[in-house]
Amino acid sequence: MGIEKKKKVAKLESQYVMQQERNQEALNRRKKGLMRRLTIFVVLIVSSSIFMLSTLFSQSGAIEEKAKEQEVLADQLKKLKKEEKILNEEIVKLNDDEYIAKIARRDYFLSNENEIIFNIPDEN
Repeated sequence: MGIEKKKKVAKLESQYVMQQERNQEALNRRKKGLMRRLTIFVVLIVSSSIFMLSTLFSQSGAIEEKAKEQEVLADQLKKLKKEEKILNEEIVKLNDDEYIAKIARRDYFLSNENEIIFNIPDEN
């Protein structure tokens, strides 16, 4: 079996064979077109998925940042409301003449007639 015989096969040139070759070529072209369309479709799907995921991550980061900002602003609002309450109480007190007189005596050392103010230093 060391001697190989080369077989020569002649191609048939019939109408049927040519029709089958054309059908095969058309089938190959359809397969190539299908593969191109599928490749483009996959590329579009992947690129749109990447775009959507990047948008999702950027929006989630923005939401987290806004949530932190909201917490800070809520704390600031709480402090400002507390300060507003204190200031409203101070307004009510400042409408009282006795409170004003007390502040004037304490801070500005004002006195009524025939009244002497003694300033006692702190023991510290």
